[in-house]
Amino acid sequence: MKDHAIVLLNVIARGPEDVSDAASARPPIVLLHGLFGRARNLGFFQRRLARTRRTLAIDLRNHGDSPHGPMDYNTMAGDLLDTLAHHAALPATLVGHSMGGKVAMTLALTRPGMVHSLVVADIPPARTGHGQFSLGEQMLRVRFPHYLNRAEADALLLPEIPNADVRALMLQNIRLGENPGWVIGLKDIVGSMTNIESWPYIPEGYTYPGPTLFLAGGNSPYIRREHYGVMRRLFPNYHLELIEHAGHWLHVENPTRFAALVEDFTNRY
Repeated sequence: MKDHAIVLLNVIARGPEDVSDAASARPPIVLLHGLFGRARNLGFFQRRLARTRRTLAIDLRNHGDSPHGPMDYNTMAGDLLDTLAHHAALPATLVGHSMGGKVAMTLALTRPGMVHSLVVADIPPARTGHGQFSLGEQMLRVRFPHYLNRAEADALLLPEIPNADVRALMLQNIRLGENPGWVIGLKDIVGSMTNIESWPYIPEGYTYPGPTLFLAGGNSPYIRREHYGVMRRLFPNYHLELIEHAGHWLHVENPTRFAALVEDFTNRY
């Protein structure tokens, strides 16, 4: 990763009330959300993992309560590394969904010694072609009144975002009440969408040799057979699990299976 200004991301930290020597010796588990998400979306999984492990859920750049600015995966991996170093949380087990998975993979490939093990949820190390540029533009077109409650915000987004599940995700990114608006760095996100949809340049020979679990939604188009070769080249110790009856938002559509697979992996490594 190239030199960068230090950006400390917002962190939600949880852990067991009584920390045993065995628990404190295990690497912390770091949870990374996808595009337009935020750390608190992963609260169900964090609380479950935090019964026995130190956990940190992260708001990535332009999301949640973290700083705003231009985005690319090397920059976001740098943000993550600086933040985990600040919290004395290295090396860490990284669990990332979609965009968060690409951030996790980038850090693992460029600084493998900082990553104890890796879980990547429904995203390959490749340009996928299933981006959200049009959704970002739709969000920019929203014009806010002087006051807004949640029901009014839902009605305001309906013409631009007809899908109820996507709209519910977007509602958490709106500041309600007086002077409502987007709390996320929406202009920076839309301006960086080409980078977000792409895969960063990784120099020849870079690999992550640690334990790696890819999770794919059974109904998702993201991880395909054509990606297996590059997955094996970059992550030679990877294992792939399919989560049936789930699409790209596999942790929302089948949370029980997702949590069981992540918990089993993090207990073994």
